[in-house]
Amino acid sequence: MSTPVVTPLVEARGIVKRYGPTVALREGQLTVLPGESHALVGRNGAGKSTLVNVLTGLQAADEGTIRFDGEPAPPLADRDAWRRKVACVYQKPTVVPELSVAENLLINRQPTGRGGLISWRRLKAEAAEVLATWDVHVDPDARTADLKVEDRQMVEIARALSFGARFIILDEPTAQLDNREIERLFTRMRALQESGVTFLFISHHLQEVYEVCQTVTVLRDARWITTAPVADLSRAALVEAMAGEIVAERAASARDAVADDAPVALEARGLTSESYDGIDLSVRHGEVVGLAGSSGSGKIELAETFAGLRTPTGGTARLDGRPLPFGDVQAALGAGVGCVPRDRHEQGLVAGMTVGDNATMSVLGRLGRYGFIGTRRKRVFAADLIRRLDIHAEGPDQPVSDLSGGNAQKVVMARALASDPRLLVLINPTAGVDVKSKESLLARMDSAREDGTAVLVVSDELDDLRRCDRVLVLFHGRIVAEHPAGWHDHELIASIEGVDHG
Repeated sequence: MSTPVVTPLVEARGIVKRYGPTVALREGQLTVLPGESHALVGRNGAGKSTLVNVLTGLQAADEGTIRFDGEPAPPLADRDAWRRKVACVYQKPTVVPELSVAENLLINRQPTGRGGLISWRRLKAEAAEVLATWDVHVDPDARTADLKVEDRQMVEIARALSFGARFIILDEPTAQLDNREIERLFTRMRALQESGVTFLFISHHLQEVYEVCQTVTVLRDARWITTAPVADLSRAALVEAMAGEIVAERAASARDAVADDAPVALEARGLTSESYDGIDLSVRHGEVVGLAGSSGSGKIELAETFAGLRTPTGGTARLDGRPLPFGDVQAALGAGVGCVPRDRHEQGLVAGMTVGDNATMSVLGRLGRYGFIGTRRKRVFAADLIRRLDIHAEGPDQPVSDLSGGNAQKVVMARALASDPRLLVLINPTAGVDVKSKESLLARMDSAREDGTAVLVVSDELDDLRRCDRVLVLFHGRIVAEHPAGWHDHELIASIEGVDHG
């Protein structure tokens, strides 16, 4: 007997998406069968978010086709038709926090009574019916902001299902959940699958793929790489598909190792917050330590704590033996911390000011006395920073808003180095810059190390982490692995994706 041909619930073929000169997706494809949980995996920048935007009708593909249950996708403008096909539950809530669960479930389609006014009794009854249909145990009257993350996610899933969608995309759904909550989510997913719901499951934690999914699709470098039954793909093979060809060359280790007797600059003990738990780490003078992990690992929040941007709920940190101030950027700067923050536009630069003003903002006290700043000294100091960092600008007086992304990031780096910090915290220092600027920024990191500065670098870019003396990997807020210089790509990726630990 021949096996009956099953029409895919969702089929994407030959998807290409460009943003100006950048090709975000060049060969996207996906085939999801009815009733399965299908994993979509790939490293940051692999094209997952772009494919999701196309699958949910938020953006049109430049080339390629999308079909639902064998039928062409609706026109982009027909949002109601898209809602009946597909919904995405993102890490960030799409519900209105101040409204009740019932109001969120039936937003823009509230039942009305006489005179066109909302019938609150019917609203609550219909919401309760939706929740009961999908076995979601949440009070319809509850304020959505008061819900736990897992319950909020289930409300979003129930809302999507109430429109008629049977294809639900879960984008990093476990990033903010603890182990018990994750297990409860998976139990609910399995029950919904039995009711005819199909999931696309996006996660950086590969062991979850093996727990809850039947099929996996891998994207890499904006291309489709493979689709296979999860049971047929070993974890090593999955990591290899995500990492690309396993190259034999190891990370550059030509420079001298940090001396064992080099004094400790930064020492943290038991640091704890909502994002990380029980962190112990140290960084010596003249050492570069990397922090790696997926988007929900807590790595950025940890680095921001050392830079004075956050306050932990427990634990201590000392810089050269003195307590490090938390939650106060100016105090951290005074204690000897320089920082390149994660978002140069929001946190790093003052757009209305010049290159010189931005570069010297952290050292104004040194450039004048009694509150008067010597204009000439400031210009000379700024010009020296521009030269040292190879910033392509007309001079210190050029508005920083006129600079390219790479040169703007160099200004942020210049300001971090201007104060001669003892600890330099770099958060995604090369994100969104061109190759030449990236090399220039990393060279500054190297020279800071040679000057005896302790450097802590957080990055999703393997090339940034290759310059580190060692890399610490965070997973669900805890340090789970340490890789000395010379790691293979697939070793580090396996740690980041949670393959080689419980």
